[in-house]
Amino acid sequence: MAFVTQQQVQKFHKDGFLVLEHFFTAEECDSMRNQIQRIIAEMEVPPHCRTEFSTKEEEQLQAQGSSDYFLTSGDKIRFFFEKGVLDERGNFLIPKEKSISKIGHALHAHDPVFKQITHSSKVQELGRKLGLERPVVVQSMYIFKQPGIGGEVTPHQDATFLHTEPLGRILGFWIALEDATRENGCLWFIPGSHTSGISRRMVRAPSGSSSCVEFVGSEPPYDDSQFVPLPINKGGLVLIHGEVVHKSELNSSESSRHAFTFHVMEAKDTSWSKENWLQPTPELPFPSLYT
Repeated sequence: MAFVTQQQVQKFHKDGFLVLEHFFTAEECDSMRNQIQRIIAEMEVPPHCRTEFSTKEEEQLQAQGSSDYFLTSGDKIRFFFEKGVLDERGNFLIPKEKSISKIGHALHAHDPVFKQITHSSKVQELGRKLGLERPVVVQSMYIFKQPGIGGEVTPHQDATFLHTEPLGRILGFWIALEDATRENGCLWFIPGSHTSGISRRMVRAPSGSSSCVEFVGSEPPYDDSQFVPLPINKGGLVLIHGEVVHKSELNSSESSRHAFTFHVMEAKDTSWSKENWLQPTPELPFPSLYT
């Protein structure tokens, strides 16, 4: 693996993102893909996905069920599906492994393969090169971006969902487990957009609300022409500053775009917002990145 140069670190601070090609080997990528296939093979379809939609009230309970499922996924391995893949009885309209959108949010803690990758010596070394003193892992996700139905991810900043005081303490590691191309939904960034704070926050809604989270503020309209695409080869790593604006398009191609991503927080002199959807639990306090 190529070690990160001071020049690259400077480029990261200037752009808000950095592409490191061939950071992981093909074998490491395949080990993650094989492991996720095993996890899917053993998956029980979550009850909230099986609920039959009928009355309005049941729909609200359904939304509440899926929201609780999401809200309490921070210390578990849970399954989230693309829209329109289940019929009204909760049966799959397409094979289940093709219907899944993402698996989150604690693969890094509960699965040996993903844990090893997250805490691999090269990731730890990269953290040190970036000057992280007390980095902790807050969440991880396996994203499938299925062929033809892998939905778009609208422009956003990760700190909208993972808020810290002060800002600037969240860093995303995004690993391409297959080539990510313009056709299958690679990431797009607005270079330098990480320097003016955040415009929107997702917070836990007060208990008794119909949804579990709500947004405060709004995403400004972004100029499409400002985004630059970041195609990257299998094994490449994209570092993502918590406030840089990024998106990905619908996957309209025939090939999937699997990725494993995790977020790290510099815990030194930082407080994690009590209003974030994701909270550390007694069972899973945020683990240190450094082992």
